[in-house]
Amino acid sequence: MRDGQHDGSKFHQSIGGCLEATIGEHGLAPSAYASWLSRIVPHVAALKDDYRNSRLALLRVAEETADIDAAEAALAHLSEGAKTLVFFGTGGSSLGGQTLAQLAGWKIPGTATEDQKSRPRTRFYDNLDGETLAGVLNTPDLAEMRFIVTSKSGGTAETLAQAIATLSAVKAAGLEAQIPKLFLGITEPEKSGKANGLRTLFAQFGIPMLEHHTGVGGRFSCLTNVGLMPAMARGIDVRAIRAGAKSVVDALLASDSAEDFAPAVGATMAVALSKEKGIKTLVMMPYADRLSRLAAWFVQLWAESLGKGGEGTTPIGALGPLDQHSQLQLFMDGPREHYLTIIRVASEGVGPKVDSGLAELAGADMLGGHTIGDIVSAQSHALPEALARAGRPVRTIDLAKLDEKTLGALLMHFMIETILAGRLLGVDPFDQPAVELAKVLTKERLAKGA
Repeated sequence: MRDGQHDGSKFHQSIGGCLEATIGEHGLAPSAYASWLSRIVPHVAALKDDYRNSRLALLRVAEETADIDAAEAALAHLSEGAKTLVFFGTGGSSLGGQTLAQLAGWKIPGTATEDQKSRPRTRFYDNLDGETLAGVLNTPDLAEMRFIVTSKSGGTAETLAQAIATLSAVKAAGLEAQIPKLFLGITEPEKSGKANGLRTLFAQFGIPMLEHHTGVGGRFSCLTNVGLMPAMARGIDVRAIRAGAKSVVDALLASDSAEDFAPAVGATMAVALSKEKGIKTLVMMPYADRLSRLAAWFVQLWAESLGKGGEGTTPIGALGPLDQHSQLQLFMDGPREHYLTIIRVASEGVGPKVDSGLAELAGADMLGGHTIGDIVSAQSHALPEALARAGRPVRTIDLAKLDEKTLGALLMHFMIETILAGRLLGVDPFDQPAVELAKVLTKERLAKGA
């Protein structure tokens, strides 16, 4: 049994903290791990066939370039005269873009470089809230705002409501003639016999459209133009993101066994801990501000893909060191149902140095002479050790560097890991049948005037 796999040489994964040899009776026994790993072997083989036969578009998307060229041209045109880019879209139509934008410091106060300051501001409104949207639209600056509206089906009620309200506000401001310059839509291509409300609405106003990849659903769309547009807006190298993602697919095709392929090992461990040790909750805990939205993205990916037919585990997003002071008490000393993934970014020597004299004055001598990055590194290594001593399963993922290629590899890793976990559980990771009922009932209540 090998502990530790590389994904395209972009990062290193270790599952040692989940095994009986490390955490005792609460860890997975070698025989149990081997049994579950053998069960995933045919699914890894099927995934290779999906690539070779082009049955799963996600595995091929990293090789495409034409959509990037089209998105760059559309964004350059849309950004002329813009001070703010507003992204409307919910769930998978937003979280991937937020994850990528954060690599450039989005939503991290005080980190903007001169390049970032020279770009239009980027805003995401992924939750429908009347008071919030009223505040967005009640401004004299609508002419300097640009609106990118994303819905794969073109029928997402929340996104349509945002788009219609914004169109009305722009018209009321006397800017109707400028609407084609102020808006951009991303939705599926027109298909005979299939309604697409967003496409029909925007066609009425002559608003340009980009095509949403027909073979890649919302929560898996972070590597398509849906996720890459916000990355482009922040000046991120999106071709490098795709190169990182491709390295994971290349690792899949080159793997001689499931044990050689990191996402297969990750999927095996998550499912095996659930079935053998009663693990009900997965915690995604990166130690980097620039990965906090990755945790939120992962929560949707895992929950919506696997929570079906009584299967699945509950994902929780956390952030280190912050959540050492909030959720960690539960993870360490609550019910034995948590499995943590700790993502560590090499940070030794990074950031301001703590003055030794002031540290001594504050009674914190151990901090003196260390950089902030040294402290975070120590915490991120101490936590898995503490969890192991408490008999709590923990996986670590180490990044030598957080850049476009690494983030692209991480995203593809977790998407493939989720797909394999779904297939191992016998569920379809690509649908979401249960949420459809809530949509139907919402329409019924609105139709009744409730």
